[in-house]
Amino acid sequence: MGNDAGSRCFARKMLRSCSDSRFQNLSIKGIILFAALASFSILCGCVALADKTAGSASGTSESDDKTKVIASIFAPYDLARQVGGDYAEVSMLVPPGSETHSFEPTPRDIVDLQECDVFIYVGGESDAWLDDLLSSIDTTDKRIVRLMDIVDTLEEVHIEGMQEDDEIVSDESDDEHGQDFEERRAEQDEHDSDAHGHVGEQDEHVWTSVPNAKSIVRAIADVLMETDSVHAASYDQNATDYLQQLDELDDQFREVVAQANRTTVVFGDRFPFLYLAEEYGLRYYAAFSGCSTQTEASANTIAALIERVKEEQIPVVFKIELSNHKIADTIAEQTGTQVLVLHACHNISKDDFVAGATYLSLMEQNVANLRIALN
Repeated sequence: MGNDAGSRCFARKMLRSCSDSRFQNLSIKGIILFAALASFSILCGCVALADKTAGSASGTSESDDKTKVIASIFAPYDLARQVGGDYAEVSMLVPPGSETHSFEPTPRDIVDLQECDVFIYVGGESDAWLDDLLSSIDTTDKRIVRLMDIVDTLEEVHIEGMQEDDEIVSDESDDEHGQDFEERRAEQDEHDSDAHGHVGEQDEHVWTSVPNAKSIVRAIADVLMETDSVHAASYDQNATDYLQQLDELDDQFREVVAQANRTTVVFGDRFPFLYLAEEYGLRYYAAFSGCSTQTEASANTIAALIERVKEEQIPVVFKIELSNHKIADTIAEQTGTQVLVLHACHNISKDDFVAGATYLSLMEQNVANLRIALN
């Protein structure tokens, strides 16, 4: 049995044993993480022996000389690749096409995390399991980069009409939120001026603002230069070159919004673009907030979005990558609009990954799709 399959088998056995009071308060992911950690020491011994045998047989490989970087998700993974260039071996913890909320780390993942030189992750509430994982391993010689420590974060905003995580989806509750759009527009305006409406946790999608992405790139470059001073000049030059490309991307977003006929966007989906909207002056309506775990919208939420599209004659309804797009399709069918993707770059499909998609290429697609939606 392979290591990944073995850890999941062990996790299933753990689940069957959960009548023990010690496990009553553990989440499913917590139990799986516990199972992976329990297998970790055994796998470490096997890996160490295998590495020693391979090393004596074939010598040191070229990749062994590189700085090993692991990023939790796609956006920091690709930013680190651009900076690391030829001297960093960058990998992604959550595989392409996977949903981060259901991702299960294996013993092999933990070994890789233990052996890397730099680990980059977001650091929000949804990464609490990673904090637990990091606390369970030796990080003495490891540099940890937490994206939410690099930039000024924003509190997640729940715009009127946006479905709350604890809202029960029921057609009977439609009248409860039957507020007309002039009132909603006033509340949106108040949000625009005060920066925050009804607030919750810190929004984690910090990289969707290009200026934030630039700050992250600079921070990654600084860490790589400190970790591998021999190649510091290369990391610094890579960062400088890439920052110039991000400057051009930033200009493209500003030009699109400045020349637009409207500044309102509608999402039949989650809205992980708070930082982008705040940076470029976009008004937005969406089914759910960016960090919501909801997938089914109430009839009232859908009706509100349909009315908004009709009222402002909005030509595009957005969905995000890896979405089931049902809500966006429903709105499009009722309004005659088209559905386009706005990439949050949280993760990408396997096909896009194999095709060589990058943060820059996906954000350039966002520029093109925003141009359509705002005109």
